[in-house]
This record gives sequence, C-alpha cells and structure tokens, in this order.
Amino acid sequence: MLFHSSVRKELARTFGATLVVLVTVVMTTTVIRTLSEATRGVFNPSDVLIVMGYTVLSQLPTILSLSLFIGIVSVLTRMYRDSEMVIWLGSGQGIAALLRPLLRFAWPIFVVISVLAFVVLPWAFGRIEDLRDQYEKRGDIARVEPGQFQESANGDRVFFIDKDSQDKQAGLHVFLVTREAGVQTITSAERGTVKSADGSKYLVLENGQRLEKRLDSEDSVLSGFARYTVRLGPDSPSARNFSPTSTMTVLQLLAQPNPFHMAELAWRAGLCLAAVNLVFLGLAVSGFNPRVGRVRNLVFAFLAFVVYFNLLVMGKNWIEAGQISALGQLAALHGGVFALSLLWLTARQKHWSLRVWRPAPVKGLA
Repeated sequence: MLFHSSVRKELARTFGATLVVLVTVVMTTTVIRTLSEATRGVFNPSDVLIVMGYTVLSQLPTILSLSLFIGIVSVLTRMYRDSEMVIWLGSGQGIAALLRPLLRFAWPIFVVISVLAFVVLPWAFGRIEDLRDQYEKRGDIARVEPGQFQESANGDRVFFIDKDSQDKQAGLHVFLVTREAGVQTITSAERGTVKSADGSKYLVLENGQRLEKRLDSEDSVLSGFARYTVRLGPDSPSARNFSPTSTMTVLQLLAQPNPFHMAELAWRAGLCLAAVNLVFLGLAVSGFNPRVGRVRNLVFAFLAFVVYFNLLVMGKNWIEAGQISALGQLAALHGGVFALSLLWLTARQKHWSLRVWRPAPVKGLA
C-alpha cells in the first residue's frame, strides 16, 4: 500500500537521523567519562577509544529503542499537523491500522536489539572488564609515572620518580618504599635504570640511601650505597578471577538461577520487551495540538522513556534484593505498559472520552 510505504520511508529517515544524534551524544559523554577513569588509573590511557567503542556498543539497545520511539512520535505528530491523519481517518481507517506499517518497519530493529541484549552485551562488558583487569595487573615498571606515587600490583611497594628519560627505562630522583617479612624499607636514589637479566626485570639504583625499619620494634638501619638492585614484579598473565553478571552468557546465568542472575536475565529480556511496548505507546500518545505545537509530544515521549527505563533499573534491583521474582517483574512492568498502551489506543480508536458526572437538576427548583 502506497500510504504504508510512505510511512515506512519517513520513519526510516527520522529513525536514522535520531540514531546518529543519540550515538554522537553517547560517544561524547562516554569519552569524557572514560578519560576521567583513565586519569584515575582504571584504564590504560591508550585503550580509551577501545573502551569507548565497547561502552557505546553496550548502550545500543537503549539507543535503538529511544530512536524508534522518538521516530514514531515525530512522524505521526507531523502527519497530524499536516492533516494527513485526517485523510487517513476519513477513508474509514482507524489509528490501530497504523500498527501494520509500524511493526513491519520495527521488526528488524527488534531482532537487532535481541541479539545485542543476549549476545553482544555480555561480550562487550567482558572485554571492558578484561581491559580493566589487565591494566590493574600490569607490572611494577609499567605503573611508574613521573611525578606520581604508584602502588605495585600486590600492594607491597610504592614507587615515585621525579622525571624519566625519553626511552622510559631510566628516571631521576627515585623513591621506593617496600614492605615484606615484617620489614619496611625506604630507598631513595639520584638515578634508577631498568635492566633485564635471566628473563626478569631489575631496577638498578645509583647514589642513594636505604632505611630499614622493623615493624614490630623501633630498630632501624640507615645505609648508603653507590649501586643497589631491586627485582621488579612481572606482568600478571592470569585470567580475570571475577565475572560480573553483566559479562555472563545466558546459559551461564540459567545454570545458577540465583536472584542476581535472574535479575540480569530480566534486564536483558526487558530491553527487548520495552522496544515492542514503545511502538504501541508511541502510536497511542501521538497527536498534535496547534496551541502547544509538536514539542509537547516529544517532551512527553522522552519523559515516558526515562520513567520506563528507570522502572527497568528499579525492577532489576528489586529482583536482586528478593522482593519480586523475575517473571513477576516482567509481567507487572512490561505487561502493565502493554495493557495501558492497548487501553489508550482503544480509547482513541473508539473515541472514548472522560465525562464529569453532574447530578440531575431537581424538579421544581430554578
């Protein structure tokens, strides 16, 4: 049908433009947040763009749902404003008849959101956690930054250098604090150089002092040296020993159906169900009032989306706390929104309206 085809084409243009804008906004905020985390030592600064890509990928289900919702509301509001809906309704078609072109346009988006929610999201979150874990387990020399105190991977050493050389293998004014076997050692030197021998890395200090102090007594020993060698900790090749629920596959979550795993499954399923409900809700709320313009519908659409997804987050927390079951949350939230959307759509289809009841006048009283 020509009308259905024109609706789908306009939806595609509006959806694409909205998607580009939202992805740009999310990328900008993600870069700022990732750079902040990198400066705090959470990620390797060289991995900022990689982390940003995985983060944006993990946010795509929400972005696609919001783009679809805004696209539907914008297109239908434009049709009401330009009186195209008057022609459509005057031809004997109801509002519910628009569900066919809307669902025909939206079903590929539903498939993409489902694949992202159940397959891509745990993989993306897993890669982010791997990058975080690898940077946390990096070797001692990789942690040293000029002008900053850095702690070793196992927490038993603190390094500081005033400035380093161009090859990153030597530094000036080196300060080193170690604690092992009940002895705290404070070492300072004018220069430090990294050397490799027997498959290990060593820090060779020159022209410095070394203070040893036992933690269980007040005894201390101060000595000077012209050359002193300290073995550096290697990079840890071990795999990540902790897997958040967001990084687990569906089969892993179903293998241990505890509240945290069921909450994660409900969240992923909720992303798919929310996209479907937003199509019905967008059709129900669309309209145009010349006195307030089209902005009102877009503002309402955004607020409805924010409330809906905040309820998704709250529902996940309730499931984790054991206050509600996963099926109960899915039925109450998504089933409730679906029922409300159908009721609203039916009311507009049947032209129902709220009438204020007024008591009938009593005879004989003017």
